[in-house]
Amino acid sequence: MAAVTKDNYADDLRLAHVIADQVDSITMSRFRALDLKVETKPDLTPVSDADRAAEDFIRGQLARARTRDAIVGEEYGSAGSGARRWIVDPIDGTKNFVRGVPVWATLIALADGDEVVVGLVSAPALGRRWWAAKGSGAWTGKSLASASRMSVSGISRVADASFSYASLGGWEERGKLDGFLDLTRACARTRGYGDFWSYMLVADGAVDIAAEPELEVYDMAALVPIVTEAGGTFTSLDGRPGPWGGNAVATNGKLHKEALDFLG
Repeated sequence: MAAVTKDNYADDLRLAHVIADQVDSITMSRFRALDLKVETKPDLTPVSDADRAAEDFIRGQLARARTRDAIVGEEYGSAGSGARRWIVDPIDGTKNFVRGVPVWATLIALADGDEVVVGLVSAPALGRRWWAAKGSGAWTGKSLASASRMSVSGISRVADASFSYASLGGWEERGKLDGFLDLTRACARTRGYGDFWSYMLVADGAVDIAAEPELEVYDMAALVPIVTEAGGTFTSLDGRPGPWGGNAVATNGKLHKEALDFLG
């Protein structure tokens, strides 16, 4: 098998950027729109007409550009059976979106087998985008041509660390609140940035630990290569690498074992 080089997934990353550019226009046109339509899904989470329009567009573009690849999305499930799977969350942070909070993003990832090899996170209301492809590093900026490389922090002690989370409720529901609270007490700083943003802050060295007790694969897939290409570690609470374990712990790598000891 040929060694993977930085060019192996370059075309896929460029495609993700092109799609994200257009999706940003769709989502921003509906952000804070007075006629935004919001429904409650069977799992009691909200979905807006913007979520559905964005995923429809992404699926249409991928169906034309990557005919052999499978697609997995939050709103419309799975299609196709290829070894390569695009994993999409059209709006991560829909609760923020419908309330007019600008912390939301479109997540686009490509998994080749069980490895996520491309990840892109676009948060147009924040004016930020983050991306990575296997072997090419993690980057942030407005475009491929205008970007700066990302790197996790060098913090090596939990006592000096900044920890970001989404909420307390999920930890309590899963009987892990004590460990979570112990970690918050052990860290120098805690903030509830939440959703994708916690993990982008880890990749950019502004936060050292991020964790959530329950997530879907489409919530995580795009985050994984960005964190790992920036030098960090991304696993489930039981230490399984990648986005497949139903929950997440991301760190700068130096703090990962200790974080898992508290939370796992």
